[in-house]
Amino acid sequence: MAKAKTAYVCNDCGADYSKWQGQCTACKAWNTITEVRISQAPAGGAQAGVRNARFEGYAGGAGKDRVVSLSDVNLEEMPRIPTSVGELDRVLGGGLVPGSAVLIGGHPGAGKSTLLLQTTCYLAAQMPALYVTGEESLQQVAMRASRLGLKADQLKMLSETSVETICDVADTLKPKILVIDSIQVMHVSDVQSAPGSVSQVRESAAFLTRYAKQTGTVLFLVGHVTKDGSLAGPKVLEHMIDCSLQLEGSSDSRFRTLRSHKNRFGAVNELGVFAMMEAGLKEVKNPSSIFLSRGAEPSAGSVVMVVWEGTRPLLVELQALVDTSHLSNPRRVAVGLEANRLAMLLAVLNRHGGLMTGDQDVFVNVVGGVKVLETSADLALLLAVVSSFRDRPLGQDLMVFGEVGLSGEIRPVPNGQERIREAAKHGFKRAIVPRANAPKEGVSGIKIIGVDTLSQALDAI
Repeated sequence: MAKAKTAYVCNDCGADYSKWQGQCTACKAWNTITEVRISQAPAGGAQAGVRNARFEGYAGGAGKDRVVSLSDVNLEEMPRIPTSVGELDRVLGGGLVPGSAVLIGGHPGAGKSTLLLQTTCYLAAQMPALYVTGEESLQQVAMRASRLGLKADQLKMLSETSVETICDVADTLKPKILVIDSIQVMHVSDVQSAPGSVSQVRESAAFLTRYAKQTGTVLFLVGHVTKDGSLAGPKVLEHMIDCSLQLEGSSDSRFRTLRSHKNRFGAVNELGVFAMMEAGLKEVKNPSSIFLSRGAEPSAGSVVMVVWEGTRPLLVELQALVDTSHLSNPRRVAVGLEANRLAMLLAVLNRHGGLMTGDQDVFVNVVGGVKVLETSADLALLLAVVSSFRDRPLGQDLMVFGEVGLSGEIRPVPNGQERIREAAKHGFKRAIVPRANAPKEGVSGIKIIGVDTLSQALDAI
């Protein structure tokens, strides 16, 4: 047998090196390079030049005549499998696609196993389903299903960590749904490193994904996250799978958010909202209602904005607190927003709004634990800061969105009219929006105030 080849791979970007080094020169990250052992086929003899069957037909193709014209490709959309959970179907892009590999990550206790157990118990009544548990015993999974009141007589269970054994069992049962809980404890016999290492996670995921592509099985992989919230394992793991989902939620809140970071069959950054109940995870069909649980009396520093999550608008409340600082370097704290953008917007407010906050502590928070990743919250953030600084409530019937430029201009954002209609549907009477987003015909039930500059927005309140 030939000696196994050793490579060194960066966990963050997937760059490989011939020897270990402290910093990855590709992504500039420190201490992310780990050793990976790559097995080689025997050299010489009758087996020289023989292809490894493990890597054939990775994308599901078979046979020698694989090259076809682009015009000859069948354009019929593959039928999707509904999961009975509307929020999960939304994040997946309309349901499960046969032959797809879905990776679900999240912190311990977020509800990954609970969500998958609920989904597979429902699907098992319609098609063969196999749930493979490598961390918990079969009794623990059965106790959870009994506690949640699930119908589990049709779901097949397997307690195994060997990928080859799992695929052999799947060849016999031929399931349409295959759940692996979790990928960090799986191992391949050809790789000598311990389960959970970079090489084992990568090879196990590649082996299972190849099986799913060739057999048309829907594959669910459960993945752990690191301390900083990123998915544990090599970055190349996200390139293998078709859909990457992240289940987020704090331990002191009963709400969970399921966000799509990659989806080859739907929109990215789609958001699904669930509530952790005694009977498991229940979908929240109107997320705006839970994020708008405001007090009866209007308070200074509070304003409602509309963010666009995937394919739908979402109304959330943004709060700001401005207080006199007793430190030489005033604090700038942003929860749910980017801290660097907060500092930039405060500079714009000082230059073009005439409000200096250099001696003030500024704290901003998006209520409900939602993370706002787009720039449509710029104008709402500045108006909330002004409201808190002047101790003047903005009114509970006001909705704001818009991007603020460095010269003080208010730039339009995508899907402006849909955001305004969503606010009107929830009873808002006024809206301060970029003038380019204001519809010419107007929207029934809401007064739209279009602004071009930050000074005009300040005059409007």
